[in-house]
Amino acid sequence: MIGSLITLDRHGAVALVTLASHNPLNPLTSELMTELGKVLQTLDADTDTRAIVLTGSARAFAAGADIQAMAQMTYARAVRENYLAAEWQTVSTLRKPLVAAVRGYALGGGCELAMLCDIVVAGENALFGQPEIKLGLVPGAGGTQRLPRAVGKSLAMEMNLTGEPITAAQAQAYGLVSRVVADEEVTSVALALAQSMARHSLPVLLAVKAATARAFETTLAEGLTYERSAFHGSFALDDQREGCEAFLERRDPRFTHQ
Repeated sequence: MIGSLITLDRHGAVALVTLASHNPLNPLTSELMTELGKVLQTLDADTDTRAIVLTGSARAFAAGADIQAMAQMTYARAVRENYLAAEWQTVSTLRKPLVAAVRGYALGGGCELAMLCDIVVAGENALFGQPEIKLGLVPGAGGTQRLPRAVGKSLAMEMNLTGEPITAAQAQAYGLVSRVVADEEVTSVALALAQSMARHSLPVLLAVKAATARAFETTLAEGLTYERSAFHGSFALDDQREGCEAFLERRDPRFTHQ
């Protein structure tokens, strides 16, 4: 499946989605985000897909939003069109595991898109930042909200108020990135990581992702209640019985995703 701005390759139960703008910096235009949303919606509904990897070009995962479009934007139009909201909603509500494979720049909207992913694998030369302040703008897709949750208040304030980026090593040290690898290994490592998830039961993958995400959305007490409910619910699955039996019999489980 190939679109004008997005390409899709299959690796068994893992889908590799690539931002393929004619511009290797992958500016996140409304058209690109709309096409990305449609592809991700299709994959989320596809029973043969259990995990997704999202990547960009060698130069940039995405170097930010479409500045040409923003230069023409007015307040009235931004409010009327709910700019940088509708096109991004699909990514934020994706139920299946989503791994970002980041090479080069992940700036502005690119950094915010990476933060929408569940796990970030970065190349050693990747850069993460929120440079909107240099354009006279406030980050609009999570830079002031998801970034502090990822790296803490002090660094998030520094990044947002100066507009200066951080390196992949810094991003890993502060918790924005889970792995830093050689640039040429980013996609293969991200695919291997996604494959390690895809071998598990799909309904359990969905439940674990949803429960973990709750840690950022609610109180500890409410999160634990949600987790316990999901834990109890997993005992209704055929895959739970198969998983336990396979462990006791010292064999690999044969999950049916039921």
